[in-house]
Amino acid sequence: MENTIEKWEFKINPWITMMPVMLSIFMFALDETISNVALPYMAGTFSISHNESTWIITSYLVASGVIIPMVDFFSKLIGRKQYFILSIVIFTVSSVLCGLANSMGMMLIARIIQGIGGGGIMPIAQAVIFEIFPKEKLPQAMAVFGLGVIMAPILGPTVGGWITENWSWPFIYFINIPFGILCLYLTQKYVEEPPYSRKQENVKMDFSGFFFLAVWLLSLQVVLDKGNDADWFGAPWICKLFTVSVISFFAFIYIQRKKSKTGDSLINLSIFKNHNFLIGTGGQIVLMMVLMSSAAILPSMLQSLLGYTSFLSGLSMLPRGLGCFVASFLSGMLVVKFGIKPTCTLGLVTLAAGGLLFGQINTNIALANIAIPNFVFGAGMVLSMVTLSNISCATLPNEAQTNASGVQNLFKNVGAAIGTSIATTMIARFSQAHQMMMVKSLTDTNQAFVERVHAISSAFISQVDPATAIHMAQGQIYGLLRQQAVLWGYVETFRYYAVAVILILPFVYFLQDNTRKEQKKNA
Repeated sequence: MENTIEKWEFKINPWITMMPVMLSIFMFALDETISNVALPYMAGTFSISHNESTWIITSYLVASGVIIPMVDFFSKLIGRKQYFILSIVIFTVSSVLCGLANSMGMMLIARIIQGIGGGGIMPIAQAVIFEIFPKEKLPQAMAVFGLGVIMAPILGPTVGGWITENWSWPFIYFINIPFGILCLYLTQKYVEEPPYSRKQENVKMDFSGFFFLAVWLLSLQVVLDKGNDADWFGAPWICKLFTVSVISFFAFIYIQRKKSKTGDSLINLSIFKNHNFLIGTGGQIVLMMVLMSSAAILPSMLQSLLGYTSFLSGLSMLPRGLGCFVASFLSGMLVVKFGIKPTCTLGLVTLAAGGLLFGQINTNIALANIAIPNFVFGAGMVLSMVTLSNISCATLPNEAQTNASGVQNLFKNVGAAIGTSIATTMIARFSQAHQMMMVKSLTDTNQAFVERVHAISSAFISQVDPATAIHMAQGQIYGLLRQQAVLWGYVETFRYYAVAVILILPFVYFLQDNTRKEQKKNA
């Protein structure tokens, strides 16, 4: 088998093979966020509350999270290329079902099926890219890969908002149909199947591992989704469900370590013995927390504080996409010239700078005022995420790429869910803290407050009696105070993004970078 692996050479130009791979990645990643701005419309269609509508997003993430670790098993069971094609078919067909859904139950079932199909796309696509390109060309390939992975979730709210306002929400799913069909055709024609990725005999299913994986992810997602509303561990049912999640997690890890010795596990955790993979995956988890949570809270901030429409709030993410686009071209050149670690450092510093720039916003901003922070944020995200993705798997053999990609994407999905929940909680808690601090100034001993009350009440005095006018003025000032407190909640959260990113920096220099050696060898 080892000789076959060493002798195998890909015959099709890798950049041609990249076409169906990138198209599939873009579809999957786009659907992670395209529903965000359409949730109010779907809630109205299904006659449900906004909190209940978030399950439309959650069900997709949980289903894809459960299926990701099983990618290696299904690839061995039916062959990796066949499983990739099957995943695209399931994703495309379920997209039709999502658009046709006329009840919340039908929508949840369709989104779960869509997540099952989408979960197989990302790990296989990433593994294929690492295999088809020689080491010296991998930085440029990973730059294109990163563009799709990062830019698609960023464009999701913009695309979803425009489609929802100009057509209707079902079309955010129907647009997958032509792309899915094209992707199927190109995959069948241009994606090759090396010997080590073909169907294998006597493949066993790890049912116990799958059970504990599903229980762990499902219970964790419910805790993360409902924890803030239920006051987290102040609610007994949250404590119990979190306990179930923790126990299931450790049971899953134990089973995987035990069964990996016989080769029957869903995922092979021995991959974490690889120094680069361990550090690179940890860094990407933090970056996914920042990426997905920031993509969720920024449109929400613009809609709740500034009254933006779903389309305009989605449009605010376009500069971030432009930053991603520019950085994707720079990434390959910078890695070739300076190496991965300096490029990653530049990306992390740039991303932190974007977080600090967002920490300077106020309620008087226009849409153009968040363009620069968004551009910087997007550029930093690509430069750091692409380089970490590259270096984390660069020292692994080709036959380990499918398993490594599955493991990495599993923990990145979990990181994205945790990050979004933490950001929501931080905004709520910081807003409360700032409101408590500022409300102390609303007293009759504060001359500025008294003068402001009299100035505002004079506008009402012709319509109501003096006491009511003063009461209305105080209410208006309190409303402004609450708005400022919520703004500070967002501002503080963005600043903590910068802190989280900076904490990754020291670990970058523990990574082993063979890029320059490969370049000199092939020069």
